[in-house]
Amino acid sequence: MTRPSLARIAWWTTVATCLVAAGLLALNGYYGYAGVLLAVGAAAAVNLF
Repeated sequence: MTRPSLARIAWWTTVATCLVAAGLLALNGYYGYAGVLLAVGAAAAVNLF
C-alpha cells in the first residue's frame, strides 16, 4: 500500500471543505455563494485526476 502524497491530501481537504461549506450556505439560503464554492471545489477536484 502506497501512502498518498501531502499535495493529494491537501487537495482532498480543499474539496471536502468546499462541499461542507457549500452545503451549510445552501441550507441558510445563500445559494449564490454555495454555487461559487461548488465551482471552487470542482476546480480543486480536477487536480486529483
